[in-house]
Amino acid sequence: MLTLTRHAGDLSCVRAMRTLASGLCAALLLFTATAVQAEDGYALWLRYAAPDAGAAGPSATRVTQLVVAGSPGVPSATREELQRGLAGLQGGAPANGDAVTRAGALLVGTPAASPQIARLGLDLDGLGGEGYRIRSAVVDGHATTVVAANEDIGALYGAFHLLRLLQTGQPLDGLDIREAPRLAVRMLNHWDNLDRYVERGYAGQSIWDWHRLPGWLDPRYTDYARANASIGINGTVLNNVNANADVLTPMYLDKVAAIAGVMRPYGIKVYLSARFSAPMEIGGLDTADPADADVQRWWRTKADEVYALIPDFGGFLVKANSEGQPGPQDYGRSHADGANMLADAVAPHGGIVMWRAFVYSDEEPVDRAKQAYNEFVPLDGTFHDNVLVQVKNGPIDFQPREPFHPLFGGMPKTPLMMEFQITKEYLGFSTHLAYKAPLYEEVLDADTHVQGPGSTVARVIDGSLDGHALTGIAGVANIGSDRNWSGSHFDQANWYAFGRLAWNSDLSSRDIAVEWTRMTFSNDPAVVEPVVGMMMASREAVVDYTGALGLHHVMGRGHHYGPGPWVEGGPRADWTSVYFHRADGNGIGFDRTRRGSDAVSQYAAPVAEVFDDVTRTPEEFLLWFHHVPWSHPMRSGRPLWDELVLRYDRGVETVRGMRETWAGLDGRIDAGRHAQVAAFLAIQQDEAQWWRDASIAYFQSISGRPLPAGVAPPPHPLEHYKALEFPHAPGDTQ
Repeated sequence: MLTLTRHAGDLSCVRAMRTLASGLCAALLLFTATAVQAEDGYALWLRYAAPDAGAAGPSATRVTQLVVAGSPGVPSATREELQRGLAGLQGGAPANGDAVTRAGALLVGTPAASPQIARLGLDLDGLGGEGYRIRSAVVDGHATTVVAANEDIGALYGAFHLLRLLQTGQPLDGLDIREAPRLAVRMLNHWDNLDRYVERGYAGQSIWDWHRLPGWLDPRYTDYARANASIGINGTVLNNVNANADVLTPMYLDKVAAIAGVMRPYGIKVYLSARFSAPMEIGGLDTADPADADVQRWWRTKADEVYALIPDFGGFLVKANSEGQPGPQDYGRSHADGANMLADAVAPHGGIVMWRAFVYSDEEPVDRAKQAYNEFVPLDGTFHDNVLVQVKNGPIDFQPREPFHPLFGGMPKTPLMMEFQITKEYLGFSTHLAYKAPLYEEVLDADTHVQGPGSTVARVIDGSLDGHALTGIAGVANIGSDRNWSGSHFDQANWYAFGRLAWNSDLSSRDIAVEWTRMTFSNDPAVVEPVVGMMMASREAVVDYTGALGLHHVMGRGHHYGPGPWVEGGPRADWTSVYFHRADGNGIGFDRTRRGSDAVSQYAAPVAEVFDDVTRTPEEFLLWFHHVPWSHPMRSGRPLWDELVLRYDRGVETVRGMRETWAGLDGRIDAGRHAQVAAFLAIQQDEAQWWRDASIAYFQSISGRPLPAGVAPPPHPLEHYKALEFPHAPGDTQ
């Protein structure tokens, strides 16, 4: 099928309209329609494709007239998006108007900008500035679909919601939808360096072309903003948390201001990662001590400079005193001292500081999982009102499965911001299909019990548990310069799912998968059902073949590519696999019970009691919290060793099944995307087998136990797997 139309094939055309004569743009549209015959993933979930012949496609509802109140800025972006989307979905754009004059119209805007919306008297209370209402109504005698909001950005979000309804085949009659985000700050963190290298990036170079900025604004920036706005993301941190102080120099601030100008019509604020030692590196001071008056003055002046260029600048993200980064502890000060000094600098401008809690010391800790809690809980209530403490979802580092971080629930006087990883540093890079929404959902739904049952992590971060107004969530971006944005077509789903859950944590990962599949591939149930089945099984498959039952941090050193359960030695014990799995002849697992490191006691008592009891701990966290014998009886009736081996096999078999499912979709998915996904699934099956074989070979050498009956032994001896080297694996730190 022809899957890239003139409306969806090159999303930068609207940008071109602003700079080219109309005749040239028309020629460009015609060229796109005739020259491009296969989808390449650039359109993401905003394809706006006409219904497939014979498929259960979008509804027959047609918009006959488009009325968007207000201009320029956000209303102009709203109007352009609706024109593009409706033209693609309906096969032609509706008439534009200044007021509703016919049945089947779509009216979008605020009561302040539209007298027709104002006369409807819609209840918009409680929606704030970003919420919206979609309502079927009669406007001046004409049946109309109304998207109304208190502010223009809410109307844009509502417009994207309406387009999503059309893309997924929903009718537009009888609508009455109220939506508002649960979290105030919903952002992407780009771990992008100024040389365009992306740390833990698997989709090419950084999309930020710093060398050509500010003179050249790549149309991709606009399409990036559109994609984020479509899922409610309202912030972007442009540079790596391992920050380079140069980003705060005048030359780079001009470039940041140019990007901010592109983001602004889509309601997206830009933020920067700030290097704590910047006053020394670019300011000429001999200290970065947050208690020093000259340092405080330098940051205030720098904040004034930034806001003079970018009045809606969001603020700073800071990684300090972690993995060698400078910070306030270098001067005997606390994290709160450092965060508050920066917060005071941006406060007059309405800015915020996001201070990361991912810290661990250079000294070997008793249990690295405990350090962030130990450092931050004593500081609860001492951070200024415009500080968010940004906490990773688990206490180690974005593993395929971790228990929720004990800081969630441990700092009731401090607003905590969730940090998820969208990029797949530990889940197979871009070539393994691993839909991460079930991971996000698992963490958000986890019950801290700090105020009794129902004290979920979601309620901690949305402020409802402890009464915080400043709330937020961040996702480490998986975006790069690859044409399909994420390296893999399926990795787009993780970006999409993060945004949808950031807006509403009550959404289910399955429903989001259905939504994304229908918008990205097809509304045909013969496509949707098998694709969603693959997605929902994929993350658990990765857990199975990389290390089930609570195993963690068993990957290769540095690049984190492939298995490395044998990794030991080096400058730090907690950079090794053996530190975490503690396998010996007697058993396996990290004892974090009260008889071990006592990490369980960082959780509320009801949770701690479960994690401390080997008979009550969920099996998915068994080896996270307990060192158990290889013969430990599992709920299946099998001993631990047999269960672990069979989980490795199950992971490989799941990937094999995904390959077969995808092969069966040949002809239902456009050839280009089908071929790439098929190739990546073949890579994933090979590498899942490698993970399985290498891990079994290693742990069998430790346990000395035979394989369960019928299980094939690894084809190579352990030394073969240990000898493999990957000096140029992508995404490693520089």
